Amino acid sequence: MPPKMPIVVLISGGGTNLQAIIDATAKGELPVTIEAVISDKVDAYGLERAQKAGLRTFTLPYSGFENREAYGRALQQLIDEQNPQLVVLAGFMRILSAPFVEHYLGKMINIHPSLLPRHKGLNTHQRAIEAGDSEAGCTVHFVVPEIDAGPIISQARVPVYDDDSTDELAARVLEREHQIFTQAIGWFATARLQLNDGHALLDGKNIAI
Repeated sequence: MPPKMPIVVLISGGGTNLQAIIDATAKGELPVTIEAVISDKVDAYGLERAQKAGLRTFTLPYSGFENREAYGRALQQLIDEQNPQLVVLAGFMRILSAPFVEHYLGKMINIHPSLLPRHKGLNTHQRAIEAGDSEAGCTVHFVVPEIDAGPIISQARVPVYDDDSTDELAARVLEREHQIFTQAIGWFATARLQLNDGHALLDGKNIAI
């Protein structure tokens, strides 16, 4: 059996994507070991999920740091102490400094709750409804210094109904997030996925979305 890839997961909130990763790992569906879960929020419920699974947890609040670069240096040191081969942003809501992102370029992925490049940033479900979009979804992408602009790894689409509330749409999207995020992590862990010269490659071929 090939060795499992060590990963670190960063969270800020409820941690449902983290739970999906934990569950897939426990079932043997995901060949990774979660070395640590790190949150910038001390009250993030995802920390409880991690602790229930027996995982090491750390909190690193932004308060107390003079700027984004200083925070990035501290976060980078904490992550590197865990020796991960992949950094997973699972609902981590902190904007990261360019030097931090460059340090993990090609080794850090994010899940975003929209069909990028549409609706970068926050409040994606409300914006999709207000824009009259017929479909919404989620995107897994490599992280680059520009926010929500990294090469796309995969997307999943869901319909937007005329009477949708933001909560209803969010729940529909979240279910698909869990599926494509764990899939992408699995691709990376088995050396099928890589970032090469600004392009996401799966099995050596450009991913076309």
